Amino acid sequence: MDIVIRRAAPEEYETLGEITAQAYLGDGLLDFGESDEYLGELRDVAKRAAAAEVLVAVEHDRVLGGVTFVPSGGPMADIAEPGEAEIRMLAVAPEARGRGVGEALVRACTDRARATEGCVRIVLSTQRTMHSAHRIYERLGFTRTPERDWNPIPHLDDIRLLTYELEL
Repeated sequence: MDIVIRRAAPEEYETLGEITAQAYLGDGLLDFGESDEYLGELRDVAKRAAAAEVLVAVEHDRVLGGVTFVPSGGPMADIAEPGEAEIRMLAVAPEARGRGVGEALVRACTDRARATEGCVRIVLSTQRTMHSAHRIYERLGFTRTPERDWNPIPHLDDIRLLTYELEL
């Protein structure tokens, strides 16, 4: 596998934003489809990169996917508490799936969390239907934390994000 995981370069932001948006749309993860407000957040890699570390998986200069790593409960954190890092917006282009790209991105986040002083755990939120992602997390030793499950849009009862953690 000639896939390299590294920090995203500004000239890759648009490509990664589109990969992320299309992955969420294609997998039916946005309740309101093309009109979902979260779509703008998924596409705005520059905003994420200003507040967290955005990593990309590249092969021969082609972006295959990416993830946002939020160290120590930074401003991009949804659920991380002090001493925790968080993984957000993991996405792999459809044509690159099944090649270990998602797992490599999660491993890179885990390595960064271990290298972050005072970080004792890495956490993440995921949708119920993200079964491939769940398999990656569980294979890497993450465990479910149902007591932390949450709803990002409280006025909509049917949206519930599942949470996982990995003790470092």
